[in-house]
Amino acid sequence: MGGPGDPPEGTPEGGPGGAEDEYRSVVFDESFVRAARLQEYSAEERMADHAPAVRRRPLHRGLVRQAMVLALLIAVAFGTAVYMGVRHPYDSAEAPRPVEPLRMTVIPLAPQGRVPGGTDAETLYAHSPAAQFDIGAEGVPLPAARATAHFSDSQVMTALTTAKDYIVRSSLYPEVLTGHETAPARALVDSDQLAQFDQSFARPAADGRHAPTGWVVRLDPARDRLADDRIRVRGVLRLTEADPATLEVSADHTFVYALRPTGTASTPVSLLTVRRALTFRFTRDDLRTRQVQLITAYVEAGPLSCAADSTSYLHPLLAGQAPHPGAPAGTDPYRTDSPASLCGTLATGSQPRA
Repeated sequence: MGGPGDPPEGTPEGGPGGAEDEYRSVVFDESFVRAARLQEYSAEERMADHAPAVRRRPLHRGLVRQAMVLALLIAVAFGTAVYMGVRHPYDSAEAPRPVEPLRMTVIPLAPQGRVPGGTDAETLYAHSPAAQFDIGAEGVPLPAARATAHFSDSQVMTALTTAKDYIVRSSLYPEVLTGHETAPARALVDSDQLAQFDQSFARPAADGRHAPTGWVVRLDPARDRLADDRIRVRGVLRLTEADPATLEVSADHTFVYALRPTGTASTPVSLLTVRRALTFRFTRDDLRTRQVQLITAYVEAGPLSCAADSTSYLHPLLAGQAPHPGAPAGTDPYRTDSPASLCGTLATGSQPRA
């Protein structure tokens, strides 16, 4: 027997049973009907020609407003994502340090006797501590470039290669070594240091700021010439992040030059050894322009005479020569703006063996 709401003859076969009618309790109240997107036309409206059975109602004003807000949020999120993608992930808001002037120290090393010489450069190199050194720029190898906290690996590589380029130009280019040119090295100097660079060569001074030999390795062309352009080199480069806006590269290299007096072809060859310890600084602008800030230069060179002036040129003692008697220029302790005059003794073991 059917339920109270079923037909007397029971539920038709195939139709839903009373217990199975899950929609029986649903009440379509007035708010539900008004919210429907589709609305049935009235009988009078349907009598019109070609009138559809139902019409589409416009969206509720609240729904339109919600859709507009959602679209605005999506646009803002997309714009933020684009901005973050374009902005370099390693950029820093910290202002770079002001460019400092180069501070330099040039120390001549005097031999303890006469300078040994030889008939050719290869023999001298083979009997010197430079026998296993590399030749030319190969002696300035680059370390692995790894990103720092605020600089990418490509920026680190740019700093290292630019520092190497300056070292090669200022220590190995023949036109720079022989005192004829400064442009190859000058082209890599930060624009804020160019005035100091130019003054150093125009008006050299032993004041720790304006010695050309602090910027480059420089020989007097009227006195010395290269006997072999295959200069021996050994050293290292090290990079650190000084602060979020600055990279620093420390370079420490030893260069060995084979020399003869200018204007001669058969005189004995001698060796000049120059150690250069340089500190470079790079801001993001320097990396972009591939220029360096040279912050410190510590130079040791020998065999030289302590009494000779090494400000404008290095004046090496050549084969068979002995150091001139005399001491470095006097140091005035009352002048705090002038560095002390220094001189060292060249170790016997650093000279070629006979």
